[in-house]
Amino acid sequence: MSLAPARPARRLPRRLLQLYVGLALYGASSAFLVRAGLGLDPWDVFHQGLAERTGWSIGTVSVAVGALVLLLWVPLRQRPGLGTVSNVFAVGLTMDATLAVLADVHGALAQAALLTAGIVLNGVATGLYIAARFGPGPRDGLMTGLHRRTGRSLRLVRTGIELTVLAAGVLLGGTAGVGTVAYALAIGPLSQLFLRVFALPPQAAPPPAAGSAPERGTRAQAAAASASASASASASASASASASASAQG
Repeated sequence: MSLAPARPARRLPRRLLQLYVGLALYGASSAFLVRAGLGLDPWDVFHQGLAERTGWSIGTVSVAVGALVLLLWVPLRQRPGLGTVSNVFAVGLTMDATLAVLADVHGALAQAALLTAGIVLNGVATGLYIAARFGPGPRDGLMTGLHRRTGRSLRLVRTGIELTVLAAGVLLGGTAGVGTVAYALAIGPLSQLFLRVFALPPQAAPPPAAGSAPERGTRAQAAAASASASASASASASASASASASAQG
């Protein structure tokens, strides 16, 4: 009897763990950047600016903006996954929780260390949640949806969105600086690295049923499954490298 249906079920706990650990670490890493005080990623510059104007916490603003961005998926005909909906809430909540226990740091060395830790942790978080394959974040989905509807390149769409939210955030009082530049330069390579680290192993082909074509057919199925998994991981890495808010995103 084939065991193929059981294999995806055995992978599900790991995928769920990767998703929610990744989203929690993403929120924590964003809090590190806030406390470092050297500049945030473009979307968090926007969130911080709105927080300054509304009196809400930055995490609450992140949740509200994520929900509004998700509504933009409707005309773009994007389909959210479990990771998309979880992203809206988990990142903002864990960001606020981390800010509640993490104090501001002072001194250039301490700020630089916290900034570096935040960027690296953000790369780890992005690799975890994207490799879980539960769907992109609302901001990343907005980017890919506009890319599909307009025919413009992902890079151009991403740049346009992020320059817009960055400029709006600065005007609203958000913090942009050397940390913003460092994040933009480092997050793509880090995300690609950790996507490879946390990629799910390819599913093995089910054993052949009695009387079926033997080993040669099984090997062909295994090779096809491996090639499909490799292509999927490569596509995920490319999407991650093009999205700066990869988990929020």
